[in-house]
Amino acid sequence: MKFEDWEPHYTAICETFGFEREGDEEAARLLSTLSCVDDSVLLAKRIKGEVVTVCGNAPSLIRETGSIVGTVLAADAAADVLFKAGILPDVVFTDLDGAEDSFFEMNREGCVMVVHGHGDNMALLRNWVPRFEGPLVLTCQTRPFGHVHNWGGFTDGDRAAFAADALGAAEVRFAGFDLDDRSVPPMKQGKLIWARDLLALIGHDI
Repeated sequence: MKFEDWEPHYTAICETFGFEREGDEEAARLLSTLSCVDDSVLLAKRIKGEVVTVCGNAPSLIRETGSIVGTVLAADAAADVLFKAGILPDVVFTDLDGAEDSFFEMNREGCVMVVHGHGDNMALLRNWVPRFEGPLVLTCQTRPFGHVHNWGGFTDGDRAAFAADALGAAEVRFAGFDLDDRSVPPMKQGKLIWARDLLALIGHDI
């Protein structure tokens, strides 16, 4: 999704949650200074024309591993669950709040880390981004620039789906998604509501 099409949704998200655009813009600028690596071409090669499975971190994920096919796009902490189950994700979409040391091992083994910057995770960006040694792609919530990308989406899972759509996946499947989970805190519930609405924009009714 082009930023001009994404921006109205981003603005509405900021209004819903009280996020400040200035903080997100600062995080994007910081992110651009922490690494000059841009493996977006590799990311596109892994997605274009392929069936992809976007894996969320719902408790059902471990039961659904048998249904995972094609290119595996893991949302944040779901990557560690898959890795422990013997599945190396092809790509991890993460804002680093669920990152584990296993992310470094996965990255060294060729997993593309798509690291997202926003106003609330700048300390995590400083700690993690310079330490990745393998393929890396940087993303932001605001207008993209230079080697910092924005294909749309809000949470790690729906950002993965938006990237798959933008980069030409032949089909997008989902595993480990529970957008009706009411056991999570209210903020997370709100994010799940937004995730459902956003995924519907690109043709995924979950």
